[in-house]
Amino acid sequence: QVQLVESGGGLVQAGGSLRLSCAASGLTFSTYAMGWFRQAPGKEREFVAAIGQSGGRTYYADSVQGRFAISRDNAKNTVYLQMNSLKPEDTAVYYCAADKWGSGSSRYGDYEKWGQGTQVTVSS
Repeated sequence: QVQLVESGGGLVQAGGSLRLSCAASGLTFSTYAMGWFRQAPGKEREFVAAIGQSGGRTYYADSVQGRFAISRDNAKNTVYLQMNSLKPEDTAVYYCAADKWGSGSSRYGDYEKWGQGTQVTVSS
């Protein structure tokens, strides 16, 4: 059974940092591109960042470019999202997702597996 479990969310002041982790099990992790998405109250789920199977290519939404960094450790079956210079508008539930044989898509529908999400709240 495939499981993606996010952790590392919480409450932080504007300008602060958080590091999210997503631990995967039940799949051959290195064959999946991984992505992070987020959903704020009343809004649609949106792309944040993605990383290819080997970690050699990364992609970011314009809104987080230069502030967030996605990385992965295939030996630990884990993908990370380092979030710096956080803003109140980054407040959302953050989800990790897995795309079999993908290359790092920004499209929600390309991802087959999803975690349950972790809440990130940034206070002003």
